[in-house]
Amino acid sequence: MSDLLDEYPMLMFGLEALIALFLLIFIVVWTASGRKKRVPHDRRD
Repeated sequence: MSDLLDEYPMLMFGLEALIALFLLIFIVVWTASGRKKRVPHDRRD
């Protein structure tokens, strides 16, 4: 594994970018699905 990172040093940045992208998509999907399940309540003014 160390030889691979020595040969391709940008591989670590690419891996980190993929993990960050996956986390971003996961958080967006998780929060968006939570909003759909809520029932809007009547606001009485």
